[in-house]
Amino acid sequence: MQFNRRDFCRTAIAAGSSLIPAASLCAADAQQPADNKKFKLNYIVASCMYGKLPLSQIVPEVPKSNATHLEIWATPHGNQREQLDEMGEEKFIDLLDEHHVKLGSFTCFKYGIFKMQPEMKLVKRLGGDMVICNTGGPKNLEGSELKTEVNKFAEKLKPHIAAAEEIGVTIGVENHGGGLIASPDSIRMLFDLVDSPNIGLAMAPYHLPQDPKLIGGLIEDLGPRLVHFQAWEHGMGCMKKLPKEQELMQLPHRGPLDWKPILASLKTINYQGRTEIFMHPVPRGIPILPKLEDVTKEINASRESLESLIA
Repeated sequence: MQFNRRDFCRTAIAAGSSLIPAASLCAADAQQPADNKKFKLNYIVASCMYGKLPLSQIVPEVPKSNATHLEIWATPHGNQREQLDEMGEEKFIDLLDEHHVKLGSFTCFKYGIFKMQPEMKLVKRLGGDMVICNTGGPKNLEGSELKTEVNKFAEKLKPHIAAAEEIGVTIGVENHGGGLIASPDSIRMLFDLVDSPNIGLAMAPYHLPQDPKLIGGLIEDLGPRLVHFQAWEHGMGCMKKLPKEQELMQLPHRGPLDWKPILASLKTINYQGRTEIFMHPVPRGIPILPKLEDVTKEINASRESLESLIA
């Protein structure tokens, strides 16, 4: 008897949380160690790159950008998380299967990192394996003050890490600017304190100093603790309305950041996580370009630029 991923996921959804450990079979995306001589990036598409367009239009675009996975974003950046609730889990799984796309992760800043356990369970039921959130907390701390607050944060995370371990998902901590875990020092402190494989850094280079050696060094220090990587640079920023050509400078092939040393560091650690070509439009919630096909074309231009540097 053949029992495909869709059938299994439906069974897991119907059975509820009691079958969550078995639902790991839905993921079907465990990655084998790559030959370092044939290093390549594994791509995931952020739904919010398409603004609030319907999932029925976004999902077919994922394979067109040479990606295998989709990341779901919530309001205000996109509204695909809310669309999923309206659509229902079975129809969402059907849509993914129809286009040979897998769920990778949810990024839902609106819940906060300490309220993500229901999202962990949902992600797992749908075949995904990661939830991503920023930390909030005190900003711009240094020295002993920073160390004290990072220690408090790590302690508070313990039950949530335990939940991620039990469910079988990974918590990706984004180094979001202005939060507690934002600087290279705070990142290193946190991952010296938490050693579970079920928590790691979802790196956003946009929020780091735009120094390729610094970013590359942090990547090499993190090694397997780097669990998600955004190909996203600062360019001219994303906090005020700019001419579109300037706004698009957040993308790798358009901005001034030298990506070659960064990619070399990803190759050094044989990074096997997912890479997300990313930017924020102004205002949030609109596609990065007006036409669906142009968004995909722009993602592909960045992908091709990264791949040419790797080659």
